[in-house]
Amino acid sequence: MKALLKSQPGPGFDWADVPEPEAGPDDVLIKVLRTGICGTDLHLFEWDDWAAQAAKTPFIPGHEFYGEVVAVGANVHDVAVGDQVSGEGHIVCGTCRNCRAGRRQMCIRTIGLGLQRDGAFAEYLTLPAVNVWVHHAAVTPEVGAIFDPLGNAVHVALAFPLIGEDVLVTGCGPIGLMAIAVARHCGARFIVATDISPRRLELAKGMGADAVIDVTQDHIRTAQTSLGMREGFDVGFEMSGAPEALPEMIQNMNHGGRIALLGLPHGEIGIDWGTVVTHMLTLKGIYGREMFETWNAMGGMLQSSQTLSDRIASVVSDRLPAREWREGFARAAAAEGGKVVLDWTEL
Repeated sequence: MKALLKSQPGPGFDWADVPEPEAGPDDVLIKVLRTGICGTDLHLFEWDDWAAQAAKTPFIPGHEFYGEVVAVGANVHDVAVGDQVSGEGHIVCGTCRNCRAGRRQMCIRTIGLGLQRDGAFAEYLTLPAVNVWVHHAAVTPEVGAIFDPLGNAVHVALAFPLIGEDVLVTGCGPIGLMAIAVARHCGARFIVATDISPRRLELAKGMGADAVIDVTQDHIRTAQTSLGMREGFDVGFEMSGAPEALPEMIQNMNHGGRIALLGLPHGEIGIDWGTVVTHMLTLKGIYGREMFETWNAMGGMLQSSQTLSDRIASVVSDRLPAREWREGFARAAAAEGGKVVLDWTEL
């Protein structure tokens, strides 16, 4: 089969012919139809310090996908051939304290699909059946391919109650954009979004943001004034990892404000811990998705709201044949648009 292969350490991937995987007794074999390009994949392509520490070559990257089940293992009962599926890319041990307590997203032995296990940038993929998400309601292949990052956005947005709250979102990449749409769906009052990309700020308006700020040109307080906010933000979503974003967010939060942190910083960030303490702020790290409450929530929200479904679908700004993967990675790395999806039916 054709696959993107990280054959050896160093920048780049190979467009290679590799053996088709075989499903074990607890696995399913999936024909991949669409894949999303994630920031993790960009790190692996560049082979930066993080990638060199996290993965060992050779392996197939990719963890955001939509496909069709073509075979199931002997012990698999809840997934059937022909099912349209996406998948949870964090494969957990099942026996650590968190796993046994039902907090599988906090497993201390997590294996990452497309990182420590061959991933989805290929014509076929194997995955443990317990990690497979069957789409019982209709979704387009493109939306199915971004269920993984949508889950990140939903995990962030549902970290704290949002009804009637004022929300600040720093970073309007694809996950930040989807978090804006979910916050609007969940009843936030005002939503303010920041970024440095004019195109992404325009996309944020389409997701339901009441005001957008180019932080290279203006300050967050400008939006607060224009919206008539008398106090600071109640909830913050830090999605960028930019070193300036969290300190400025902290300065614009109301007393008792709550911040969900998804963006991964590239280095140390200076935080005014005195303000965190005296303003009684809550900072919560978010990684991945809750297994599988987040999946249930996002599936239910998409099924119940056409507006939300349309907004999430609009996050996919580019769809290219898988054979044009280089162009896809270039567009994703440019960080100017929404989500880039590769079509594996076009080789």
